[in-house]
Amino acid sequence: MRIDVLGAVRAFHDDGSPVALGGPRHREVLARLVAAEGRMVTTDTLVDDLWTDPPARAVGALRTFVAALRRALEPGRPPRTPPGVLVTEGPGYALRLPREDVDVHRFQDTLARARRTPDAVTGLGEVLAAWQGPAYADVTGSAWAQRERVRLEELRGEGVELRARILLDSGEGAGLVAELGAHVAEHPWREPAWALLARALHRAGRRADALATLRRARAMLADQLGLDPGADLQRLETDILNGSLSLEGPRTAWAGPGVRFGPRTTVDLARTLALAGGDALVHARRDRLAAVRAAERTGDPFLTARIIGAYDVPALWTRADDPEQSRAVVAAAERTLTALGPDGPADLTARLLATVAVESRSADLSGAELGRARQAARRAEALARDVADPALLAFALNGVFLQSFAHPGLATERDRTGAEILDLATRHALPNFAVLGRLVRLQSASALGDLDTATSHAEAAERLAATTEAPLVPVLTGWFHARAAAARSTEPGGPTAATAAAHYRAADDALRTAGMPGLHRGLLPLALLGLRLLHDRPAPTDPHLDWGPYRPWAHPLLLLDRGRTEQARAALAAVPEPPPDHMQEALWCLTARAAVRLGERGVAARAEAALRGARAEHAGAAGGMLTLGPVARYLAEAEACAAAGR
Repeated sequence: MRIDVLGAVRAFHDDGSPVALGGPRHREVLARLVAAEGRMVTTDTLVDDLWTDPPARAVGALRTFVAALRRALEPGRPPRTPPGVLVTEGPGYALRLPREDVDVHRFQDTLARARRTPDAVTGLGEVLAAWQGPAYADVTGSAWAQRERVRLEELRGEGVELRARILLDSGEGAGLVAELGAHVAEHPWREPAWALLARALHRAGRRADALATLRRARAMLADQLGLDPGADLQRLETDILNGSLSLEGPRTAWAGPGVRFGPRTTVDLARTLALAGGDALVHARRDRLAAVRAAERTGDPFLTARIIGAYDVPALWTRADDPEQSRAVVAAAERTLTALGPDGPADLTARLLATVAVESRSADLSGAELGRARQAARRAEALARDVADPALLAFALNGVFLQSFAHPGLATERDRTGAEILDLATRHALPNFAVLGRLVRLQSASALGDLDTATSHAEAAERLAATTEAPLVPVLTGWFHARAAAARSTEPGGPTAATAAAHYRAADDALRTAGMPGLHRGLLPLALLGLRLLHDRPAPTDPHLDWGPYRPWAHPLLLLDRGRTEQARAALAAVPEPPPDHMQEALWCLTARAAVRLGERGVAARAEAALRGARAEHAGAAGGMLTLGPVARYLAEAEACAAAGR
């Protein structure tokens, strides 16, 4: 059995004959399970991914698709014999195939090997050549597939450039000109691609064409983006002009067999790369976890504590980008705390506790887990103050900030934490935490509706980012500027709602490839819904919007605006209490608005009680990225609705 998704979704039996997969929904179910890389996908997730507005019998339809796929994938399986390929696991399904039998997994594994050693370059060329078009090409209109296409296209670009760099570094690569020329045409903003094309031209003896390529890159960057070329492009142009670039090419030291990084070096690299965002951030998280596991295998709790605590990358959002990985880091930190015991060094203990607090993002936790994380934050702060280490205290306060969303209305408290982080970072030259302090204060001012103060913090963060090589900062402040445009679209002489929506979409485009899915997923639809609520317009109906984790709270309003009152009532009855995170005020306000429109006085009373302490704040604005307008507006509606039943 072989499955291909790098192009259209196809499957083949061992003899090479195609598997008749059925219709588009059958292929999408199979593709979604491929994307899970062997992990179980719950029935609810599959239903949400297959249908924007699931029909009443969606679960039954899904089971029908699964049964048909099982017959197609294992035609010779005897009756009443458990399936071996598409299996039932817990509340969902999983695909059980060796990774080498799925083209996308084979591609990712080969790319990972090539990152470690240049000896894998031949295999990398083979898997790149196997691409038959965009990944999941025939799964259209599905947000999950679009996300995977974007992610895999980024990896494909990395693979093309990595292969070219290996060949050029080894003294080969003159024949890469056509391939790299096409790659640059498709991805004109990737500066490494321009550098590799220029090197390939130079290797082919085309020195003038190499210089012309670099000058074309310079002109394009300046004319269209207002940017100067990076240091690598400038250095390459100088080397070619001076004749100091060897036709044999430099030999690169690779971290392959015999040249392995230890956990200390790995975590230091991961810490540095994490601030770059994008694919580097994704790899940094994975490398950090690998370093932690390597340290644990040594059996040395002091080494493990240092490795875990060294990754003090500032964190801003209350939803993890990779919850499973965060849980693994927290578990390792808690095991190490136990191994160190109550008499362990105060600084190591504080760093481990701060790690628990930072990695335990409140949107992903149960009540007991939240309690442990908040206790860890308080203990880390107390120990850090006793140790009198400014960098350690800044890291501990980052954990305090992330655990300061116990209930709505705490923006002023978070601003005090942000102010202390900023003061520490400014006095003790901790630039990354200075950026964090500015962004925390931006969020707090945004939550309180103080756009002038928030703007000043955004601009200060952008200036810091320019000197600290923190490209994620303008991605985040871009969302704040969109949030400000949305708020001002209700004012005389302000931007139109359409202009504000365009700002949101531009900010979303920048965030899409930033390596922060925990922040990105569902943010744009929620922002657009907030914009429409500001202008008393119906909810957005675009079927391609991915509501992500915010769907349960938006769904009643979406149904109401389609005239489906009873379904909206049922959806409201099923809405859970919002998690204690950046979006809790927004989600409570959505609940309040739906309850008021449906006359559900009990739900309105619960929302009123939850929102009472946030009366002076703006819904959704605690993250500095969107707004639903003043909480007071929704609170007044809920109070009136609840009072009508007394």
